[in-house]
Amino acid sequence: MNTPVLQVEGLTKTFGGLTAVDNVHFTLPGGGLHAVIGPNGAGKTTFFNLISGFLRANSGSVIFNGENIIGRKPHEISRLGIARTLQIKSVFTGLSVYDNVWIAVMGQSRFLNPFKSAGSYTDVAANVEAILKDMGLSDFAKELAGNLSYGDVALLEISIALATQPKLLLLDEPISGMSPSETKHTVEIIRGLSTRLDVILIEHDMEVVFGAADVITVMNQGAIICQGSPEAVSNDPSVQEAYLGTPGEEDEEELSA
Repeated sequence: MNTPVLQVEGLTKTFGGLTAVDNVHFTLPGGGLHAVIGPNGAGKTTFFNLISGFLRANSGSVIFNGENIIGRKPHEISRLGIARTLQIKSVFTGLSVYDNVWIAVMGQSRFLNPFKSAGSYTDVAANVEAILKDMGLSDFAKELAGNLSYGDVALLEISIALATQPKLLLLDEPISGMSPSETKHTVEIIRGLSTRLDVILIEHDMEVVFGAADVITVMNQGAIICQGSPEAVSNDPSVQEAYLGTPGEEDEEELSA
């Protein structure tokens, strides 16, 4: 059997008396687009923070490509091949799109020559240009990041994450706040990425999730309550009760109004 890309066992995180992630067991075999959904406060972002090293778990293990990464610092986990984006978009608004990605690519180099000009790093430039082309941002290379639309800022943040050449990409609500056309464009790009590397996204837009994801994991009150195909998840009674609502529920509410 192939080793899973990600294997989480008994992962738990508490904040005082609150259990944000509660004994989570999760396996990512690899391949396809995986979505994590659940109501606000379900523990989704905390789950990402534990995997990426932004938070330290109280207990449990996170095995990435056969190696336990619990206790590793975020930059160490990044070098192992996990990259993530944040709910609140984080880019250098005063720099160009190109320079944002260039800095991220250069950040992966362990040896920088202070006497070498930025333009002489031709391999870095080629990498940056390839990423921008893949993300549809080539035409905005010289544009200040602060002038981009919300959707293009999200794509820039994903570009910065791709600069680390990850094997696993964690996307935290990448579609939030986008127009319908921006959403469609971004989903197409994310689907394309998922054919080349493993992608897990947290998303509240159920149309996006059920239309794009191959596998869906549902969290509620810090625990995983269901995992499976979009069809299996949508028909699961525990998911309907906790998050999606039962069939006909909206009609009943309208009749009682």
